[in-house]
Amino acid sequence: MSYRQKGHSRLSRATGVFLAALLICGYFSPAAGAIRALPTELELIKGQSQTIAFALPITVSEKAQTALIGLDESAGGLSITARETGQTNLDLSLVGIIPIASVKVTARAGKTLIPGGGAIGIAMNMSGALVVGLSDLSSSGKGPAGSAGIKAGDYIVSVDGSEIISAEHLTRLIRSSGGRTLDFVVKRSGKDLPIKVTPTLSDGEYRLGAWVRDSTAGIGTLSFYDPETGMFAALGHAVTDVDTGELLSLRKGSALHAEITGVKKGEIGTPGELRGSFLREMRVFGEILGNSIFGIYGQSDENISSPLYPNGLPAALQGEITTGKASILSCLDGKNIEEFEIEITKLYRQSSPKQKSMVIKVTDERLLNKTGGIVQGMSGSPIIQSGKLVGAVTHVFVGDPTQGYGLYVEWMLDKADKVDSEAKAA
Repeated sequence: MSYRQKGHSRLSRATGVFLAALLICGYFSPAAGAIRALPTELELIKGQSQTIAFALPITVSEKAQTALIGLDESAGGLSITARETGQTNLDLSLVGIIPIASVKVTARAGKTLIPGGGAIGIAMNMSGALVVGLSDLSSSGKGPAGSAGIKAGDYIVSVDGSEIISAEHLTRLIRSSGGRTLDFVVKRSGKDLPIKVTPTLSDGEYRLGAWVRDSTAGIGTLSFYDPETGMFAALGHAVTDVDTGELLSLRKGSALHAEITGVKKGEIGTPGELRGSFLREMRVFGEILGNSIFGIYGQSDENISSPLYPNGLPAALQGEITTGKASILSCLDGKNIEEFEIEITKLYRQSSPKQKSMVIKVTDERLLNKTGGIVQGMSGSPIIQSGKLVGAVTHVFVGDPTQGYGLYVEWMLDKADKVDSEAKAA
């Protein structure tokens, strides 16, 4: 290799190293870090303003719908004000030349909700019959259901084309089969599966060899009532089967007035429980329309009020929520709703609905003395911060009953709107 070629090779390597160093320095520079920190989505309530802080001058493309949002591109950042409801994209650039980001802005109408906190009775009939266990009716070690491939957690939807409306209905069809092979449809993981089952004669009757359940009942906490639509939300998590853990497929359900009759204090490793009753008077106040991982939703026949917040509270978007002091509403002694201090210790920024949105910690000595923290039955308790309804309690930490998860109220409102729309379209 000639001296000139060697020199050229060294220059190329040096240039490559220099450019790589520039790229690394640029990536880790404060300006690059600020660009990476820019939000890709922003949600506002009509009339609300929010500033995107940025040390360099930001320019917004003229494509922005100024009828929807107001913009102030003054030094130090970009102030965005929601004038109307709707959605638009803001293309941001430096000094109008270098594109740096695109931000989707969604403006929503403000929503005022009546916070809950009181006990609610839940009575649900399932869509189909849920298989909770299998039994052996033959010397083969499996009963007809197990031999055919039916599993615990399956929903028996129909038999020979007849829709199953109860466990009793299913039993009648099996007993009247005469032992002939039946065409079952079972739902597993959201999919319908055709299965042929031949009942077995046992103790003088034809049997399936499966234990099934068609209804459930329990106690939870009301999260909120929407006086505009009449919709209510409760629990903050799904109603699931106690044996299989499966989310219960709802056919029809009722929400009932309930009262707390006792408290089992929670301890580390052993969750506590609110004990309640609604069977004595059976006062139904609404219809349950949906059961999902984000709670139960329904239509109330009554105007629900709050003794602590009679005028309701505005619903917060997640961008308005901060770590720090907050409170929850819950009923522990009969029918009285009380407010207890908590702390929001962690927030998860979410662009789509997720069940665990925040971590909360009970700090109120009154609640700690009575329950040990968060206990079963408190799920759904509304979370309040800075005069706004921000979410609902969902789960307790089994290893630390003073802590638990909360769900953003905006995800609950999204689900309530969807359930309401589906019910009206049905």
